[in-house]
Amino acid sequence: MKSDKLNLDECFEQITDHWKPRVAAELNGHHVKLAKFKGEFLWHKHDFEDEMFLVHKGSFIMQFRDHDVVLRQGDFLVVPHGVEHCPIATEEVEVILFEPASTVNTGDVICSRTINAPESF
Repeated sequence: MKSDKLNLDECFEQITDHWKPRVAAELNGHHVKLAKFKGEFLWHKHDFEDEMFLVHKGSFIMQFRDHDVVLRQGDFLVVPHGVEHCPIATEEVEVILFEPASTVNTGDVICSRTINAPESF
């Protein structure tokens, strides 16, 4: 990956698909991914990877089996490995993800939304 400066607003303008993360940077075996969410994703877990979700613009709900967490602009949340979760966004939201490069977006579920090798900026 290059060591060029990126602008979050400009990067998010390039994203037209929901639930399709793009790699913005790589560091120490981890990816910084940008994604737009809208609607409901799917229940899944990551057996070995923790994930951090940071809201750039908008808001969404992270559903857990026993509670929900509302995340708004500037909020972040770490979902520990092994914990089932399902993000849902009633309106479009821009999210920055920090996770190991090995993390597959749908975790333990393989389906049409699974992205094994996300595109980069």
